[in-house]
Amino acid sequence: MTALPTFSGILDREFLPLRGKLIEVAAALDRIHRSGGAPRDPRMELIAESLKQLAEGRPTPDRAEQIQMIFSLPYDPEWRRK
Repeated sequence: MTALPTFSGILDREFLPLRGKLIEVAAALDRIHRSGGAPRDPRMELIAESLKQLAEGRPTPDRAEQIQMIFSLPYDPEWRRK
């Protein structure tokens, strides 16, 4: 039987890749800001909503699902007929 990963073990493995991804997101947002971009672009609102969700910091096991749902369209049962 294998032991479950520990907090420290997971953080050791994930810290540098996570740090890099956060820096990459910050750099992309810096580029958008410097471009003067569209102030009311709905995509930026989705990004802002997802960052807010992450910043709340509530320790839930489904943060990835919550972020995915922000970027998802509502289910349309008639999608095949369109």
